[in-house]
Amino acid sequence: MIARGMMLGPNQPVILHMLDIEPGLEALKGVEMELVDGVVATTDVVEACKDVNIAVMLGGFPRKEGMERKDVMSKNVSIYKAQASALEEYAAADCKVLVVANPANTNALILKEFAPSIPDKNITCLTRLDHNRALGQISEKLNSEFITTIQQRGGAIIKARKLSSALSAASAACDHIRDWVLGTPKGTWVSMGVYCDGSYGIQPGLIYSFPVTCDKGEWNIVQGLKIDEFSREKMDKTAQELIGEKTLANSCL
Repeated sequence: MIARGMMLGPNQPVILHMLDIEPGLEALKGVEMELVDGVVATTDVVEACKDVNIAVMLGGFPRKEGMERKDVMSKNVSIYKAQASALEEYAAADCKVLVVANPANTNALILKEFAPSIPDKNITCLTRLDHNRALGQISEKLNSEFITTIQQRGGAIIKARKLSSALSAASAACDHIRDWVLGTPKGTWVSMGVYCDGSYGIQPGLIYSFPVTCDKGEWNIVQGLKIDEFSREKMDKTAQELIGEKTLANSCL
C-alpha cells in the first residue's frame, strides 16, 4: 500500500525501512524481493531507524492464554524501550510516529518516555481502524448494535482467520498517516490517539483518542463538541482503563 502511494500519494518517492525479528527474516526478505527498489530489510533496529521521517510501529507482544497483564506489559515495555531509544538517537528530527501494536495507547506512552526529543505531537497511536469500522456500521444503520459490533469486530476477525486484523489495519494506518501528512478534507475530522492536553475533561498525560483535523503536517483536537451523558460515561471508563495501563507500564520500567 505504501509503495503504491496509498499513504503519501502517488508522486512521493519513498524508501521503506522494514524491521523484523530474526525468526521473521526469511519472510522479510521475500517482501524485499517483491518490492525490489528503495527498501531496507533488516533485523537491526539501528539500521531500521536511521534517518526515518515516518515510523509505523507494528511490533508488540500480544496477551496469550494464561498470561497475566503485567507479564504482557513487561514484554511490551522491553520492545518499545529498545525501539524508542533507536528512534531517539537515529531517526530524523521531524520523525512522525504511529503506534499500531496493542495496547497501542500505552505502547505510545512507553515510546514517548524513551524518546524524549521526539515532540509530543509527533507520537500518535492508531484509533482510525475503529473509526473506519464505525463509519461502516453507521452506513449500514445498525444503530442498536453499533458499539458492541465495533468493540467485538477485532475478536470476530481473530476467530475467523486465527490472526488479528491485517488488511483493514494496514489500510487504517495508511489513512492515519496520509491525513496527518497531507491534511484532512475540509469540513471533516478523523480519530487519532494523541497526547492529551486535558481536552474534554480527560486527564492530561494519556495517549487518548480524540476527533482531530490535520493541516500542514499538524493535528489539532476538535473542540466544543457536545458530549451526552452516555458518551461521557464511555469516555471516562476508557480514561480509567488507560490510567490503569499507564500505572502498570510504569511499574515495569
